[in-house]
Amino acid sequence: MFPEGFLWGGATAANQIEGAYNVDGKGLSVQDILPHGITGAVTDGPTDDNLKLEAIDFYHRYCEDVDLLAEMGFKTFRISFAWSRIFPRGDEAQPNQAGLDFYDRVIDYMIEKGIEPLVTLSHYETPLHIMREYGGFTNRKVIEFFDNYARTVMEHFKGRVRYWLTFNEINSVLHFPIFSGIEGTPEEIGAQNLYQAIHHELVASARATKIAHEIDPENKVGCMILAVPRYPLTPNPDDAMAALIASHDDFAFGDVHVRGEYPGYFKRKLRELNVELNITDADREDLKHTVDFVSFSYYMSVCESATEDKGGEGNLIGGVPNPMLKASEWGWQIDPVGLRYILNEYWDRWQKPLFIVENGLGAKDELENDTVEDDYRIAYLNDHLVQVEEAIKDGVQLLGYTSWGCIDVVSASTAQMSKRYGFIYVDRNDDGSGSLKRYKKKSFNWYKDVIASNGESLTR
Repeated sequence: MFPEGFLWGGATAANQIEGAYNVDGKGLSVQDILPHGITGAVTDGPTDDNLKLEAIDFYHRYCEDVDLLAEMGFKTFRISFAWSRIFPRGDEAQPNQAGLDFYDRVIDYMIEKGIEPLVTLSHYETPLHIMREYGGFTNRKVIEFFDNYARTVMEHFKGRVRYWLTFNEINSVLHFPIFSGIEGTPEEIGAQNLYQAIHHELVASARATKIAHEIDPENKVGCMILAVPRYPLTPNPDDAMAALIASHDDFAFGDVHVRGEYPGYFKRKLRELNVELNITDADREDLKHTVDFVSFSYYMSVCESATEDKGGEGNLIGGVPNPMLKASEWGWQIDPVGLRYILNEYWDRWQKPLFIVENGLGAKDELENDTVEDDYRIAYLNDHLVQVEEAIKDGVQLLGYTSWGCIDVVSASTAQMSKRYGFIYVDRNDDGSGSLKRYKKKSFNWYKDVIASNGESLTR
């Protein structure tokens, strides 16, 4: 039941695979001062314990890695461009040519191997200078800098990159503002500054969409949302309303991208927070440039309660644990049915093509005899893809599926290598040791069969 031309593949982010953080003129990004992940301390500069500085050295090994992905039969590969590799400070008028040259080599090699590039413009890697000099997206000037970046790469890669995502998990700014170049917790930043920054980022996303369509009408642009189904913990109507209100925080970002204006419930929230956004007439016109599709990540669901507010282990986005579900080693609750649920919810709400651009299981893998017997990962992905097929039968229009960390990456949440997602094992450890040699896991050939059969090989 997977449609003809379905885009099977995998996903990564520049800051989690490339390494070469100071090579060929690259500037620093916010990731270079976050050696311990999302909740870790911010450092003054790069430190020896930051695995992302070398990551898995995709910068020098991309041919080997793309060859492995092509061997699996990938139709598409989601990467991100590191903004600070192309504009080292983020605010320059002219790009760093060596940065463009690197992505030329990567994109051209992917195309040579028959793999469609899917490029994210900003994947949690705002240039550090943008944060320290301008306060990130709290500053309206940063919209112009992002415009320049988007126009530069879209013109440069015209005809070679047709699928673009603007901001990775854009709604995560509510929880992790630093990825938008805003230093401090949401409480420290304050609601007025945080929501003004969100507005600026939404305008920047819409303007990038406009630019893409002007440069090449064949371009397809998607927003990217952190998707979390939120169930009421009990049948109590108050819990059901708590789940709906919590869902609104995620829906709002998609509503603006798809409908081109702020929804009423979002305006109510701003009033209750005593936030008054500075919105220009030009902003309102820009927001009308809506996306071609909605992409999202999916890892887990949560429950919501009107009376309980204790989050589960490893859950950084609110909610309470679901007593019906098991959890991964990092406390993320495993819910394949939730993926069908969110696909239907998004399709019914927006009636735009959908694209699952992240999904996967982070687990500790043991390399033995040059492979990993990761049956647990196969079971996880199989069960989720069966539910994806059910959603397609429900009538959901789905463009593709890219599993997260198709080759082992440095974890964004914990900055560890031991939290592995890939079909390809990379010999690197949490202490930085290892040869960086690549090994095929058992799941490598399993996913190869899934792609070759267009999903027919799944166990139902």
